[in-house]
Amino acid sequence: MKWAAGVVDFAACLGDDGGMNIADQTDVVIVGGGLNGPALALALAQAGLRVTVVDARQAEARAEVGFDGRAYALALASQRLLTAVGVWPVTAQPILQVVASDGRAGEGASPFALHFDAAEIEDGPMGYMVEDRHLYAGFLAAMAAQPAIRLLSGQTVVAQDSGQVTLASGAVLRARLVVGCDGRASGTATRAGIKRQGWSYGQTALVTAVHHAKPHGGAAHQFFMPGGPLAILPLAGGHHSSIVWSEQDAAAARLAALDDDAFMNELRLRFGDFLGDIALAGVRFTYPLSLSLAETYVTPRLALVGDAAHGVHPLAGQGLNLGLRDVAALAEVVVQAHRRGEDIGALDVLERYQSWRRFDTTTMALGMDGINRLFSNDNPVLRGLRDLGLGLVNAAPRLRRGFIRQAAGINGAQPKLMTGQAL
Repeated sequence: MKWAAGVVDFAACLGDDGGMNIADQTDVVIVGGGLNGPALALALAQAGLRVTVVDARQAEARAEVGFDGRAYALALASQRLLTAVGVWPVTAQPILQVVASDGRAGEGASPFALHFDAAEIEDGPMGYMVEDRHLYAGFLAAMAAQPAIRLLSGQTVVAQDSGQVTLASGAVLRARLVVGCDGRASGTATRAGIKRQGWSYGQTALVTAVHHAKPHGGAAHQFFMPGGPLAILPLAGGHHSSIVWSEQDAAAARLAALDDDAFMNELRLRFGDFLGDIALAGVRFTYPLSLSLAETYVTPRLALVGDAAHGVHPLAGQGLNLGLRDVAALAEVVVQAHRRGEDIGALDVLERYQSWRRFDTTTMALGMDGINRLFSNDNPVLRGLRDLGLGLVNAAPRLRRGFIRQAAGINGAQPKLMTGQAL
């Protein structure tokens, strides 16, 4: 596949005076080309809007990355959105079961485990595990096939003002709406003067992938330990799993400094032998964990999406799913306004998006915060209460099915794209 087909020749867009020849022809500028940005670009472009995506990273370099273990847990509703915007199918592993248990390293899991089975709902798998390299390649190919999208790869935004963004090259882009999809350290939010609230968890995530002798059977495991949760997430092929292991900062720093053999010995104490022998199969990454919420998601001619608006604990893998729900809601609001002849960058239009999404994202962020605090400790009273709670939920089929539907993202009213409908 020729990835360059999806990337604008930036020099060719510059006029004799260094200005952007086609700057005034863009309806929406999206800052950030990771995953949420391309998803939003595709949704808007398919509805007739012209979109420019500015990505600080080089698309070709990212597209050529081999297996490194980085992966995402996509809820069923997120998979439906990807189908609607033309990204699905990609190489993926259906999540058929989820097992959540409490315990300590070297002692195994508590018998009071919570077990979700996709067979309990009629909609299909609860979700899918997709490697970053496959998902990004799918987005890049879909954008390359969409003439209404320009991808400016390897370019950075240095200034913005009311629908106008200036690139480091000096080129200026103008649009009716600017959308920040540029992560927790969002330059788009900072330049707009949007402040953030939040706190550090005092935890660090250690991320990698392992190969295991026994097949995983499509089961995802969440093992709650005193230092933080260990997620074992199934990858395509049956014998690889992605690992997201949260530990207190000091312990995580010690673990990160170990060589691969010593690191795997520590992991085996927590992982156990239910999948047979395990071996390191991916690159090891670390990143600090914190809660980060933007005080507002919108200002005139600007909206924030995904981690730029809300950064949550990776517990339950909801970060990308929350971002894609933002994408679905903002796209629906903007497309409806466009078809009515409204100004898509007007504050009253953008506040419809904020009112739709802010309560959900804040509730989810605080919910994940509470669960992490409840389980990331070794208090014997709390341990007894949480084990009892897991056991009670597991013994209540109706309640359990409600949690399964919630995990799949199919509870309640959803934006059209989350149901698989085009805008």
